[in-house]
Amino acid sequence: QLQLVESGGGLVQPGGSLRLTCAASESTEGSYAVGWFRQAPGKEREGVSCISSSGISTRFADSVKGRFTISRDKANNRVYLQMNSLKPEDTAVYYCAAKSNGLCSDYNVPFSYGIWGLGTQVSVSS
Repeated sequence: QLQLVESGGGLVQPGGSLRLTCAASESTEGSYAVGWFRQAPGKEREGVSCISSSGISTRFADSVKGRFTISRDKANNRVYLQMNSLKPEDTAVYYCAAKSNGLCSDYNVPFSYGIWGLGTQVSVSS
């Protein structure tokens, strides 16, 4: 079965940037839409972005629009989340997840994604 592993998290100062990577175990990842979620302690899981199987359509939460971008490299089974102008409120564990219908409809509904990584910690602090 397809497996996902996140990497690229760490500690960064406000205003800084990080690039998260979602690495897939097999090339069938290219048939899935891939979303990014985040969850801070005591908070609900929040959908932040999604990219369709084609790579053409993308979605972003209002809280990150204009600061984050999402892209995919199908040849290398990777999806990236570029995070710029980071704020303390971006601090969370970030998860990537795969959606078999290939679409970003309901991009922020966790149950619509069937495959999840284990997460990577992003901490934004001075």
